[in-house]
Amino acid sequence: MTAPLWTPSLARVGASRMNAFRRRVEAATGVSLPNTRELHDWSAADPGRFWDLTWDDTGMIGDKGAVCFEPGAAMWEGRFFPKASLNFAENLLDGRGRPDHEPAIIYRREDGAARSLTWAELRSQAARFAAGLQAVGVVAGDRVAAWMPNMPETIIAMLGAASIGAVFTSTSADFGLSGVVDRFGQVAPKVLVATDGYVYGGRAFPRLGQLRQITEALPSLEMVVVVPGLSSNPDLEGIPLSITYDEFLSAGTGVEGFQRFPFDHPIYILYSSGTTGQPKCIVHRAGGVLIKHLQEQQHHCDLRAADRLFYFTTCGWMMWNWLASGLATGATVVLFDGNPLHPGPEALFSLAEELEIALFGVSAKYLDSVAKTGLRPMKTHRLESLRTIASTGSPLSEDGFRFVYDSIKSDVHLASISGGTDLCGSFVGGDPTAPVYAGEIQGPALGMAVSILDSEGRAVVGAPGELVCTAPFPSMPLRFWGDDGVQRYISTYYVQNPGIWTHGDYAIETERGGFVILGRSDATLNAGGVRIGTAEIYRVVETVPGVAEAVAIGQRWDGDTRVVLFLRLTDGSELTPDIISVIRRRLKEEESPRHVPAVILSVPDIPRTRSGKISELAVKAVVNDEPLRNIEALANPEALEFYRNHPGLR
Repeated sequence: MTAPLWTPSLARVGASRMNAFRRRVEAATGVSLPNTRELHDWSAADPGRFWDLTWDDTGMIGDKGAVCFEPGAAMWEGRFFPKASLNFAENLLDGRGRPDHEPAIIYRREDGAARSLTWAELRSQAARFAAGLQAVGVVAGDRVAAWMPNMPETIIAMLGAASIGAVFTSTSADFGLSGVVDRFGQVAPKVLVATDGYVYGGRAFPRLGQLRQITEALPSLEMVVVVPGLSSNPDLEGIPLSITYDEFLSAGTGVEGFQRFPFDHPIYILYSSGTTGQPKCIVHRAGGVLIKHLQEQQHHCDLRAADRLFYFTTCGWMMWNWLASGLATGATVVLFDGNPLHPGPEALFSLAEELEIALFGVSAKYLDSVAKTGLRPMKTHRLESLRTIASTGSPLSEDGFRFVYDSIKSDVHLASISGGTDLCGSFVGGDPTAPVYAGEIQGPALGMAVSILDSEGRAVVGAPGELVCTAPFPSMPLRFWGDDGVQRYISTYYVQNPGIWTHGDYAIETERGGFVILGRSDATLNAGGVRIGTAEIYRVVETVPGVAEAVAIGQRWDGDTRVVLFLRLTDGSELTPDIISVIRRRLKEEESPRHVPAVILSVPDIPRTRSGKISELAVKAVVNDEPLRNIEALANPEALEFYRNHPGLR
């Protein structure tokens, strides 16, 4: 039987917030729940009572109301806390007893720029930003957009908007004109918060020229607030409706108190990142996002007040929203902006050491990139404060799991998590009370009735299928912005398996109750009628010497579909017959003959989304001469040219 990579000590299990919550649930319900898996099964069977107790345990601020859950005729019609009232910003700014002078936000940029805001300073600036919005005429329900780096002012803008019930939406400053307008143009923001530029990979990127174009392309705007990024006094001549951040804050001394809104009041608009159509504008409920994030962070990641919480993210990825919610536990949120590997792979580990980070969140791609450099942080950095490493964005390979324990820290909880923008949270994730096995997410998130269904709609264990959720959860999207009805909403999540949420992930539930994500089901390969997850191919191929990374797609060919594997090789390597032979042999032996691609080709680069996910759909569209839109979702769209009319595909 496979041995775990890590098993928490009895003392650590006993001191965990997950264990404390389990004991509170037992006391409140009289139900015997001897372990986290039993706790999960109870939570999925009785979601109303579970989220009721979660509200209390996580310290949600607001009026909970007498009703915890109202079921609907359909899953998407279920409503949690229909009588509740709360304010999202009030929860994040409370501080959970932290002294006013302690840091709420610590900011670092790759070039060494550094700042911090105390809890008192954060409350003051958020209140003044809210007053500035009110002075412009922003009211509850209006949209406030941010085209920003991951810096304190972005969180301040969000908190200011949330304070008065406005809806916040953001994307990162490296998005171009069409990417920004495709998103913000659909939701008609009244105020845009933007920067004059950002730094990445040792280079400065001015943005005022693009800001002028964006402003002119968004007729709904009434004000543009410009935050200094490259210059302390940016020249705003030629930028319509513009005002500096400091001038905007001077509009008033602040908003007194917090108006509370219903649990389902909209807080965020997030965007789907697909590259085959215009982004969907996903509206999220304030209460649903807040309680989901608090539950995941406190129970699954064991986050506590005064902890230092870090996640490497941009403002265009839902993990930014997740990171910001850490304030509601009283944690100090650590923001980093720039290239995480600049000036070298040690950059983020030096940050973790300096700031004594407790929860260190990154992408699977980042861990893979660091591993390939040969860095062993456990030999170069003091990481005593580090309790949890979180990984998401794409499936973390078995080698990625082993790298964490062999090279970063042997006694750490590796919480691999998977969910998405659609729910602004996770379906499956970490468990600080249970062992960690290589390549395997530990289990389902509490309150999430997760299952794997085969092509006949039957629940299966040990076999691949569609990841679904069979019961309502509070962070289900409220709606898609701009839709008159719910038909597109229903067709997105509830048609493939009628009446239950089908997420679009191809996965396996293991006999241990863990999960292995095999890739997006819309990018699943069909080899002779057998569905194959792309992650199954990658985890074998990327261990072959000379291979840096890979992307596999299905190409229409001779009236059928053939599997094509593209490889980005390590520097100095060439795609030789020997490498091709090794790949074919290992895929056949370690997976199956059907995993062996018909064609193996080399390319200089592989397209990825800005959150680090390989974009099989973009490559598939280019190879098959299909329409390709929303390329702004890609971090490196120029890479697609290597696939267009590739000579090896003829």
